[in-house]
Amino acid sequence: MKLPDYYATLGVEKSTSAEDLKKAFRRLARKYHPDVSKEPDAASKMTALNEANDVLSDPEKRKVYDQIGHEAWAKGARSVDDIRPPPSWNPGFDGAGTQSGFGQDRSEFFEEMFGRAAQERSRHQSHRSGQGPGRWDGQDQHADISLTLAEAFNGAKRALQLGGYEINANGEVLPQNRALEVSIPAGVAQGQLIRLSGQGGAGFGGGKSGDLYLRVHIEPADGYHVDGRDITMSVYVAPWEAALGGEVEIKTLAGSLVVNVPAGSTAGRRLRLKGKGIPAGRGATTAGDLYIELKIAVPSAVTEQQQQAWQALAQAYPGFEPRER
Repeated sequence: MKLPDYYATLGVEKSTSAEDLKKAFRRLARKYHPDVSKEPDAASKMTALNEANDVLSDPEKRKVYDQIGHEAWAKGARSVDDIRPPPSWNPGFDGAGTQSGFGQDRSEFFEEMFGRAAQERSRHQSHRSGQGPGRWDGQDQHADISLTLAEAFNGAKRALQLGGYEINANGEVLPQNRALEVSIPAGVAQGQLIRLSGQGGAGFGGGKSGDLYLRVHIEPADGYHVDGRDITMSVYVAPWEAALGGEVEIKTLAGSLVVNVPAGSTAGRRLRLKGKGIPAGRGATTAGDLYIELKIAVPSAVTEQQQQAWQALAQAYPGFEPRER
């Protein structure tokens, strides 16, 4: 059974400040203290609250608890040196490059880790005495990286802060924080994987490091919709431009372009500009297309001259019934 962690017990987030954590504990303590509470499980609840508060209210304990996780703490670990990830362990990272999760279920990870503790200690001792190779390659790791549409289109450089573990010559697991500058090539598409060779999990005993794979997520942008390498953008035109047609200049990610609006265009009409979407990047042979979706911008009638112009337009279309269209 998966145990609730101490943050869940106190009903707070991991990022909660020490002051807010204290307030949360006091609020729950007033509710579940056996001397005043009428809850049937008040005593057990209060015991759990005291246990969680004892750890999270102590800055040093909380720091270690955040590093090793609830399951390891519950099993008696009190530092990262008390744990050792197996070769199949694959930590995850979020878009900012910070550790966000595990590649396998936490309970499975700790069962495997503690079950192999004696075996691994013996393995390292054999390696130091020259009795065995003690070598394995690091695991590949995966992360999501969020990019603006302009960054995906033009390319960018990103500084990532990666959190994880490294294994020293004695087989000890130590926390590792490292900075990595990543060059995002121009023309990456939604969901595309960017491979960074040798930037994944560290190897041991001469084993090579794994690779880090960044999965691209393009952030939503007002007025734009991305579908693979195709981009749809909204463009406003005046009523007379839509009715009479003609050339209009628009600003796109590919620069300023002149688009010919067909006469009689209505709101929602789509114009295709071939090859003006996201450029062909690595693994792609063709660029995407840019679709212009027309919207009608109706100017207000403020001055007398503007009002007369709209009245003249209405008189020019005596049979026009927009609500019947």
